[in-house]
Amino acid sequence: MVYRFVRQFCFAVTVALVLLPARAPALRISSLYSPRNRERPKRERTEYIILHTTEGAKASALRKLRKNGEAHYLVDREGRVYRIVHRSRLAYHAGRSMWSGERNLDTCSIGIETVGYHNRELTEAQYAALRELLAELQGIYRIPDRNVLTHCMVAYGTPNRWHKRSHRGRKRCAMNLSTHTARVRLGLTEAPAFDPDVRAGRLAEADPHLAKVLYGSRDERRAAVEQFSTAEANVIAAGRSAWDIARDRYDSPDTRYRLPDGRTLRGSEVRDWRALPAGTRVLLSADYCDNAADTVRKIGVHGGTAREIAGEDAGDERTIYFLPDGQVRTGAELSAAQIAALPAGTRVLVGFVHGGYITARRSAYDVCGPLWDAATTFYRLPDKRIVSGDRMDEGKIPKGAMVFFQR
Repeated sequence: MVYRFVRQFCFAVTVALVLLPARAPALRISSLYSPRNRERPKRERTEYIILHTTEGAKASALRKLRKNGEAHYLVDREGRVYRIVHRSRLAYHAGRSMWSGERNLDTCSIGIETVGYHNRELTEAQYAALRELLAELQGIYRIPDRNVLTHCMVAYGTPNRWHKRSHRGRKRCAMNLSTHTARVRLGLTEAPAFDPDVRAGRLAEADPHLAKVLYGSRDERRAAVEQFSTAEANVIAAGRSAWDIARDRYDSPDTRYRLPDGRTLRGSEVRDWRALPAGTRVLLSADYCDNAADTVRKIGVHGGTAREIAGEDAGDERTIYFLPDGQVRTGAELSAAQIAALPAGTRVLVGFVHGGYITARRSAYDVCGPLWDAATTFYRLPDKRIVSGDRMDEGKIPKGAMVFFQR
């Protein structure tokens, strides 16, 4: 009797265990905190999670992310998760970003990097780990599915020779995680139906193909994704310019163009971009990063005139000119004629706030807060060198240095 009862009990337990939904594998999380973790302030609010793709291998990506504190987490191909900056603190992962009119989303978001590329699938292990990580973070911060965004959704670019207005489409980072199929696999049931900043006219649409992947009809999305997978992505063709391929690195000396006749030109050597023939292959440097930060541009190198570099923002107060004679002027301080006459060698920053000078009583932190050491903050030193914040030691920034940062 007892034996029969025990056997029936064991059978019932076995059936119950079989019928229970399978538990997701536990997250494998390791802490590899950035040396900058402790100095980063805590965010006042957390409204978004932004997904990224490293666009490179794990080793180099992890090294860079840790060095600069550029993400909260990284998920590798085996599904291991690494903490880089504590989830409550500020990490510099979104760069120049905007969503629903709000800029600089670093101040209100968590950034998760996935090892991989924007046009390739994640592994099953990555999907499983990322799904669990998202569920945990969404629960902690009460973030709805629609506020889990990808970097390509929020990144935007300033005017250049290709686009005269600030524009969406500067990056395709994490485009593969924007599709309906990928979001379902991540447990996300809601997604943005349109780009709020393009619809409101705050930004122009510079990458219609990407826009179809993100917000097109089902058929448009499917066709756009298939085109990404079949097209020779690094070859200039009708509707695919040098900017479409290399984005802001199109005129870098590290970017090379192999013409159909066999000649090779560096990006800094190209003078007539419209003359690059179809069939020209774009060779990106081995350390190319789709998430590269803004750089100082120079008249005569990145464009023949200020308007070729800054477009409609050439006369804006957030466009900064460093003249060869040492003067520093904003676009608002110059007339249209003066802007047109700016000499070759004038260096240009587009979309930056002129924060003023460092003094004995005014530190870099006083000027721009936690952005003082960001790669997107620049210092014009008394010797006229321009250095990015990630290369500065706050205690050693000389008095008289000028600060320029993104707000």
